Amino acid sequence: MTMIEEGSTNVYTDLGFTNADEMLIKAQLATQIRNIISAKQWTQTEACKILDLSQPKLSNLLNGKFRGISETKMLDCLTRLGRDVQIVIGSDRHTVTPGRVSVVAA
Repeated sequence: MTMIEEGSTNVYTDLGFTNADEMLIKAQLATQIRNIISAKQWTQTEACKILDLSQPKLSNLLNGKFRGISETKMLDCLTRLGRDVQIVIGSDRHTVTPGRVSVVAA
């Protein structure tokens, strides 16, 4: 009989990565970048000029290999793609458990 285990909301946590939260945020940012480039129907060459990234680095980002790209650079890419990026700090939740970071596309 096959056992099925319910996962969390973060696949990187489920896979045992120590920096799972950071990886999830980067994956969400990379997805937004990929979606915008796709909607604009740009080639990677065209997008590289706008994003100030090399073609291999952009290719890696679009294919989920984003370890060499900082969150700050990804936010820069989004602004270069004409998107406003807002960082909102929530109010005190009056708890000792850590807060969370999430990406929300408007």
